[in-house]
Amino acid sequence: MRALTATPAGLELRDALRPPEPPPGHVVVRVTAAPIHPGDLAVLRGTTRVGGLEGTGVVEQAGPGTGGLVPGARVAFFPVPGTWAEWVTVPASLAVPVPEGVSDATAALMLCNPLTASLLLRAIAEAGGGPVVQTAARSSVGTLVSALADGVPLVNLVRNEPGDGAISTSDEDWRDRVRDQIGGGARVVLDAVGGSLTADLAELLMDGGTLITYGLLGSGSTPVEALNLVDRGLTVRGVTIRHWLLRTPEERRADVERAVRIAVDHPELLTVAATYDLAEHAEAVAHVGRPGKRGTVLLTHHEGQS
Repeated sequence: MRALTATPAGLELRDALRPPEPPPGHVVVRVTAAPIHPGDLAVLRGTTRVGGLEGTGVVEQAGPGTGGLVPGARVAFFPVPGTWAEWVTVPASLAVPVPEGVSDATAALMLCNPLTASLLLRAIAEAGGGPVVQTAARSSVGTLVSALADGVPLVNLVRNEPGDGAISTSDEDWRDRVRDQIGGGARVVLDAVGGSLTADLAELLMDGGTLITYGLLGSGSTPVEALNLVDRGLTVRGVTIRHWLLRTPEERRADVERAVRIAVDHPELLTVAATYDLAEHAEAVAHVGRPGKRGTVLLTHHEGQS
């Protein structure tokens, strides 16, 4: 089978052995589509392994103790290492049945970003709610947060191309425009950018507010001392999807149910930027970093599996 593997020289498409017969509690899945999230590329640096943590496909073999996961069943899965390959072994506990009528493209995006949005919304609630200022508002996660915020006062920031109420941080007066909307300050700033923007974002918080950071899309850096955390009683909190499995079973179940509902009722929130065959990985990675990209880049298997 083909597998897209990280090496010191970059990503390489290699021949690999197909997975063996699945052990108890696991299934072997023929992968039909898998996304490239920016975080996927970051965690691969300096490693030698098959990339990818999310995908969708068809169960080909089922080990004992996998419940209703039988050959032919369509499933989505996350977090499962090695999804940028034609076949992958998936723990049955992380395989989510794909509802009828949901496309492969939607199913491939059904879990990671919606689960991230659920983590962020929970963190906002734990910090006291709105008003919230959100960076990267047109990113895949930002779009989901905006759609699921359930009445939380929200000011959306984008890097460029303002519109739909979003404020561009490229405009000189963006800080004043945000303050005009939030009045006495934001209770929460939800930030996927970081870097040199952090100090400006912290200034938008009310005293006692919380800066929730979940990405590093920006450039530059901000020293902690520049944030005036002590005098203003500010909190800085990191949130990562890598900690999702540490949530309670009840929270994880609720998060997955919400993700499936999004895929069924609002597939337009799970936007695909473009699809590429595994062999086109260089073009796919370049597209991930393209300025102004909307949606998520998918890897598929145009050449057929073997």
